[in-house]
Amino acid sequence: MPKYSRIVVASLLLFMLVACATNQNSNVYYDYDHGYHTVLVGETLYSISWRHGIDYKQLAAWNNIRSPYTIYAGQRLRLTRPPVTSKTYAIKAKAKSARTKSKTSTTANKSKQAKTPTTSVSTPKKTISKPIKHEWGWPTKGKVISTYSTKAGGNKGIDIEGKVGQPVFAASSGKVVYSGNGLLGYGNLIIVKHSEQFLSAYAHNRKLLVKEGGAVTRGQKIAELGSTGTKAPKLHFEIRRNGKPVDPLKFLPKN
Repeated sequence: MPKYSRIVVASLLLFMLVACATNQNSNVYYDYDHGYHTVLVGETLYSISWRHGIDYKQLAAWNNIRSPYTIYAGQRLRLTRPPVTSKTYAIKAKAKSARTKSKTSTTANKSKQAKTPTTSVSTPKKTISKPIKHEWGWPTKGKVISTYSTKAGGNKGIDIEGKVGQPVFAASSGKVVYSGNGLLGYGNLIIVKHSEQFLSAYAHNRKLLVKEGGAVTRGQKIAELGSTGTKAPKLHFEIRRNGKPVDPLKFLPKN
């Protein structure tokens, strides 16, 4: 076979291997596409916001997605705040005008009512809802082998050493918003929503025991520890508040 032909054949084989590898890993592929993300099968709004480090509420607002935040494969999501346009200004001006008219009308009605004597009626006091306090528990037993770091590229949570198959528990009660293996570097992953502020994640599991949409309670077994997406058996655990990673050790009880 001529040297040129061998080069062509080798190039075609290399291209086919790369294509096969891309297809096999399509469940973890993503691109920024100039500030956009194309939804893949199995992804949720929460997993996408987690991947890109964005608060899920912001991501939903930027893409006009309302609760329960349903998305579909092939959907193109904006990852940044939409630019302010003349149309945006017009909408804001219209809303401001409506609020002004409503306020003027309310003031006029109060003035009119003041002239007419009325019997006093006691109104119940408004109750101010207190922020939800979460009780956190350790997600598994073991030695913390890597701690949280604020440095660029640092650990966004903690790593807990363990044996393959040992139980992984929900650190606090909540709802499962992701259960799968579509996030590169996390392996088999579970994300739990505890409130509008707090989410937690449990990565590298051998087996996932809960499905998306299911409710979990603090201390409930939700997975089995493993080494998927990493070299040694461990649990990678994260807590995020309003989309930003926080140090789990500040929330977990002291051993």
